[in-house]
Amino acid sequence: MTGFAYAQAAPGALDMFSSLLVPTILIIGIMYFLMIRPQQRRLKEHRNMVASIRRGDTVVTAGGIVGKVAKVEDHEVQVEIADNVKIKVLRSTISEVRGKGEGAPAGKAKAASG
Repeated sequence: MTGFAYAQAAPGALDMFSSLLVPTILIIGIMYFLMIRPQQRRLKEHRNMVASIRRGDTVVTAGGIVGKVAKVEDHEVQVEIADNVKIKVLRSTISEVRGKGEGAPAGKAKAASG
């Protein structure tokens, strides 16, 4: 009979437990889809972009330096920022690859001229 008495007391504790558990799981799920998943996607796109850098591409560093890739090494890229002026930057600091010979993205160039 003692086991029966414990079984009757459990639904109140289970009710309180589920009232705390369900909102917590819901909040974690919402945060995953609104914050974590998009950040992981952007990180993957950035990793692929940096891995596909080739000689002759125009790149923008995180510090705002725009230049043309002169040499690609394992973890560094040599960027020519002016005639006969080359600097080495880490691949991870490259924030944008504009492609071969592009000065500015097409949308920004049209907006500035028109």
